[in-house]
Amino acid sequence: MAHWLLKTEPSTFSIDDLEKKSVEHWDGVRNFQARNNLRAMRLGEEAFFYHSSTEEKGIAGLCNVVREAYPDDSQFDPNSKYFDPKSTPEDPRWWMPDVGFVRKFPRVISLAELRTIPGLEPMVLLNRSRLSVQPVAEEEWQIVMQLAEQT
Repeated sequence: MAHWLLKTEPSTFSIDDLEKKSVEHWDGVRNFQARNNLRAMRLGEEAFFYHSSTEEKGIAGLCNVVREAYPDDSQFDPNSKYFDPKSTPEDPRWWMPDVGFVRKFPRVISLAELRTIPGLEPMVLLNRSRLSVQPVAEEEWQIVMQLAEQT
């Protein structure tokens, strides 16, 4: 099974919001590489829930795929900021999975801390930090999970 990292701005949608809702669709992604990653996610796979564009950027917890990617409805809504006039219901361009809350970490594992950890140098997050949906290698996953248990 693959592992992932999903980025969100906590002022828009945080790990606490996901915990309250339990399950939510991951919509509004408008980058083709990130979209391809969403389409590659499979039922049951886990993802790090990453808070971006905030004072303390970092991994806040875990979520998992509870429904594989399907067309993102916001692309068809002219009133949505995610509207895409080139997309049609017959030929959608943008996709979204549903993710479920797994757990919140006891602390946010900051981006600054991640940059100092041996073995994480090749992590996509540390090299292509703007990509909002990214794969995480098994070795990187294990290292971060060990960090999550440290308080």
